[in-house]
Parts: sequence; structure tokens; C-alpha cells
Amino acid sequence: MTDLRSTEIQGLGDSGARLRVYIANRPAFSLPRVATGVVPLITGDIAAIGNACGNGWRKVFNVYAKLLYAMPEQWQFKHGDRWQAFRDTHLLQANSNTALIFDEPKSFDENALNIITGRTYAQQMHIAESLYWITPEFAINKRLNLVVCPYFDYRQLSNSKILYLIDLIQNELDAHKIAK
Repeated sequence: MTDLRSTEIQGLGDSGARLRVYIANRPAFSLPRVATGVVPLITGDIAAIGNACGNGWRKVFNVYAKLLYAMPEQWQFKHGDRWQAFRDTHLLQANSNTALIFDEPKSFDENALNIITGRTYAQQMHIAESLYWITPEFAINKRLNLVVCPYFDYRQLSNSKILYLIDLIQNELDAHKIAK
């Protein structure tokens, strides 16, 4: 069993992901297998975490999937005919190029797209002073290919704000060198 609250777990998904989302909390859940570091999920894990941990975690996974499914084609995140299918069969799995990271990294990978969920969390990080705030909810650091957005919750990161976030990624960051 792997307790996701353990400090040995850095996050969920693909350890080599080109799109990394940083979140301030961890689900109170144990996966039925032994793992450390960034743990790839398998089909059924997202549903199990959502069922065990409640609506808040379902929203995180749903918003993450909706964001990626709405990304331009060059990002190659459109697997399945709907964002729900992408969430259930690809999000945070091995070789998905997606990760949900629970800890602040010592440094951000400039060759990945780094998304920090939540202004408060971003302001607690070592890079807080290097952020350029475009609006009270969105900030960027072009050098680090980093964007701060509202927390992954429907009320905070609505569909229109997801589109705004994608626009920021495409127009303000070096998205062309990250997207395949």
C-alpha cells in the first residue's frame, strides 16, 4: 500500500511530464501498490480517489482533464471523444505527459509547462517574488514557463477562465518548445 500523504510520494502521474500542475494538498488515500516519487495512476485510480476523498478531489481531476482536453491539438491531449474519457484512461498515467505534484520543487523545469494552482500557494513558494501578476488570479514567469491560476475547482477555474489560462500559455509562455 502507498499512502499518498507520505513525504516519499512527490505526486501523481508521469515523472517525465511536460505539463506539471503543483497543488498545495494531498488526497487522504492509499493506492493498493507500493511506490515512491511521482506515482503513475492506472485506470480506475482517479475514480477510487474521488469516491474515497470526496467532491473536492473529483473537481481537481475534472478541471485538470477539461483544461488539457481544451488545449490546442499540438499538445496531443485529446485521447477519447470527451474530456471524461481522457480523464479516465490517460490523465496522470504512465507516459501521459501529465503530473500532479504535491511538493514545491527545488527548481522548476524550464522545458516543461509548470502550473501552480492557487494564488496563496504560489505566494508561499520560493519563486513568489519572480511572478508577474497579470490579474489578481493569474501570474506568469516566462523564464520558468510557469503560470499561476485559480485552484482547480469549477467555482474558481470556470470554463471561461480555463480558456483564458490556455490563451496565456499560448501567447505569453514558450509553449511552442514544450508542446510536441
